[in-house]
Amino acid sequence: MSELSAKIEAALFLSTKPMGLRRLADIVGVKESDVRMAIEELMLTRNLPEIGVHVLLQDNQVQLVTNPSFGDVLDKLSKEEIESELTRPQLETLTIIAYRGPINKPEIEQIRGVNCALILRNLLMRGLVDEREDANRLQSVYCVTTDFLRYLGLHSIGELPDYESLHSHAKITQLIEALNAEQPKI
Repeated sequence: MSELSAKIEAALFLSTKPMGLRRLADIVGVKESDVRMAIEELMLTRNLPEIGVHVLLQDNQVQLVTNPSFGDVLDKLSKEEIESELTRPQLETLTIIAYRGPINKPEIEQIRGVNCALILRNLLMRGLVDEREDANRLQSVYCVTTDFLRYLGLHSIGELPDYESLHSHAKITQLIEALNAEQPKI
């Protein structure tokens, strides 16, 4: 596997949603045509019956996906993940989203201090959070779902304990502002 293919594979692994070829080209610093060739190389090495992770390319969007033939095993695992109790990191992330949402992934990670990609995926699968595109921020933001509110027996997010004080907590606002100040303007 070429170094370019390996870099693209790593970027796709980290991403929680499909990525466009142009975006991948910008990330790895090559032409879009080079990205397409590297993805084709990845597909040749990954999309085999005995490999668990495959590469899906559709409408110039690419994503790492699980091997469709392993669906029975993955269904069992998904069901266990969804039905199990929330872990402490999941509860922390869910709390941040509930009190500070809509909030993007880098902001959540700034507050928690760790990568939250897998936690967000799990919360999305459980239907507790929703991912939406924010045109102002040019990236996805997360907020709690009506299922989350219904599960807690709330009519609105404002009914959470100490919602107003935590929603506008100065220290958390400073963390988020510091992160946003570091982000390059597009």
